[in-house]
Amino acid sequence: MDDQDKRMTEVGEVWTRPVELLPALIRDAGGAAQFAYEEFFYGQIRNPFTRKAYLHSFRLFSDWCMSGGLELVRVTPADVGRFLDSLSVALPTKKLHLAALRRFFDGLVMRHVLILNPALSVRSERYQMIEGKTPEISVDHARRLLKGIDMSHVVGLRDFAVIGILIYTAARVGAVAKLRRRDFYETGDQFCLRFHEKGGKVREIPVRHDLQLALCRYLDATDLRFADPVSLLFRTANRRTKQLTQNGMTADDMARMVKRRLLDAGLSSRLSPHSFRVTTITDLLEQGVPLEDVQYLAGHADPRTTRLYDRRKRRVTRNIVERISV
Repeated sequence: MDDQDKRMTEVGEVWTRPVELLPALIRDAGGAAQFAYEEFFYGQIRNPFTRKAYLHSFRLFSDWCMSGGLELVRVTPADVGRFLDSLSVALPTKKLHLAALRRFFDGLVMRHVLILNPALSVRSERYQMIEGKTPEISVDHARRLLKGIDMSHVVGLRDFAVIGILIYTAARVGAVAKLRRRDFYETGDQFCLRFHEKGGKVREIPVRHDLQLALCRYLDATDLRFADPVSLLFRTANRRTKQLTQNGMTADDMARMVKRRLLDAGLSSRLSPHSFRVTTITDLLEQGVPLEDVQYLAGHADPRTTRLYDRRKRRVTRNIVERISV
């Protein structure tokens, strides 16, 4: 630990990032680059998922540069292009890496570490997505999944409530994991869930009657009914005793739980928590619900994003190809 880190510790700083954990490309570039790195990833990027993705992108780039003996101040647009060409990943992933590098290098330019942004003029291949790739779970299979959950113990009640929220609110699993006791509340004539989603969005979604009953049964089976309002709504469980712990479920915990429940129901392992979102959006559009209403439920800023979840066109295509006489 250097003198600066010691002084920070003496005044009560509880966490500092050791220099040896910095990517080699930044560590070798000096103090200004290190400051800009910390400022960008831990000051400007507030969403933890965005931070994780961008950190991964830059660390890949750092390793690529170090393998070729390339210093930060000598990086050119051609180097960024060669880095992208060296990646054996899908085009959308390359576009994500490029976006991360562009934003990070902008920060280096602002801090006068670099004169120009070497990623700014780099272009990626054109990519147009007509329909999302997330596999859809059919309505019948979703019903089978819910019906197969044993609700004689608190873990089953918890899992039913989590999956019910994913289906009946079209919420992202990350938003469900963030729910706290105070986010399930009565407004006088109905119960609502308040979701805190990416981009700082806060949305209030009414709870349908059967989901309300499931949530109330879950709360009554735990100590959460009158718990601290900031307590996380869903907690991890001890599989042996089937009792809940005091630790909140993460999005990854919920995803693993969904995978286990899918396996128990004999459904495809390709399905994920996001599959329920696809099913709900498609089902509502099939019933003639206006696109703007479905867009609000899904929390999309752009209706084109909502259309990516619409699987009605895929079904028409299947019907057509099944009629081929060969």
